[in-house]
Amino acid sequence: MAPLVLAWEVTRACPLRCVHCRADARPRRDSRELSTLEGFSLIDEAAAIGTRVMVLTGGDPLARPDIFDLLGRAHATGMHVGFSPSVTGRLRNKTLARAVEAGADTIHLSLDGATAATHDGFRGVAGHHARTLRAIADAASLDVRLQVATTVSRRNLGELPAIAELLEGLASSWTLFFLVTTGRARAGDQVDPSTEDLVLEWLATTPFPFTVRTTEAPRFRRILARHGRPVPRGVTDGNGFCFVSHVGDVQPSGFLPVTAGNVRDRPLRWWYRHHPLFVSLRDLGQRGGACGRCPDLSICGGSRARAWAATGDPLGEDPTCTLQERGVGGHVTRPGLTRTDQD
Repeated sequence: MAPLVLAWEVTRACPLRCVHCRADARPRRDSRELSTLEGFSLIDEAAAIGTRVMVLTGGDPLARPDIFDLLGRAHATGMHVGFSPSVTGRLRNKTLARAVEAGADTIHLSLDGATAATHDGFRGVAGHHARTLRAIADAASLDVRLQVATTVSRRNLGELPAIAELLEGLASSWTLFFLVTTGRARAGDQVDPSTEDLVLEWLATTPFPFTVRTTEAPRFRRILARHGRPVPRGVTDGNGFCFVSHVGDVQPSGFLPVTAGNVRDRPLRWWYRHHPLFVSLRDLGQRGGACGRCPDLSICGGSRARAWAATGDPLGEDPTCTLQERGVGGHVTRPGLTRTDQD
């Protein structure tokens, strides 16, 4: 048994002050970060136990001078390698090309607004929107998959269709991260559940020219199934997905920062296979509240990160689901994505 996807936060160092940063990043590197050799060991173990996708993320991974060595080591194992740099001064003209040469199979970049005002407001840096669009164009010109991520919040809800238009002909996939109130993210920026359903309906019924995925909105799978669309494999926090922090803590995901243990104490595989936290997250019978009673439990299961953020219980009910409010099988119409969620 192994996580299908392992994300390693190689550092929390990042000069940006993004309002939704789940890592609450800091300008300088932490002296307790996993070393290069410890990183090699983690990468090798992930490959040995059967992990298929390894993502090197941050903070800003480019803050580590050994990042290209780490990419090369991951590539050499045969795993699919994702690389998630921040658009900072370290991301220079040939940096992405060098990352691809080192072994990155997918480049992950973030675009949180169709306009400079919205995106720069997210990132806390004037001019960041223009630099991000240049980075997206640079990545699209390389022989690599480009995944663009957008955090869905009240700040950018009305710009989602325009963001999708900006990505046409450039991105291989678009991942929408539904805000979890961890790190710097605040509840006031969360989209209300009914409006979130409208977004998911729009995603399920629009013929995008790229693959669309969601993070922390597992009920998207239920909506896809209702529309007769293919339903992707349910990889969720602690169940197919695992996260290792910059200091080696093993967690279900970066949005569910509950620590099972540390790779310096026991191997990754032990924590993932045997720790009660991970075992319980893979056991649908331990879901509580409305999630535990839901007939769509096996296809959705609820966001464990959002349950934890709201209640402190990662096995509790997902407070963002509206299914129980309107009845099983209820249909939500799509009036458009112009709602500002001021009610």
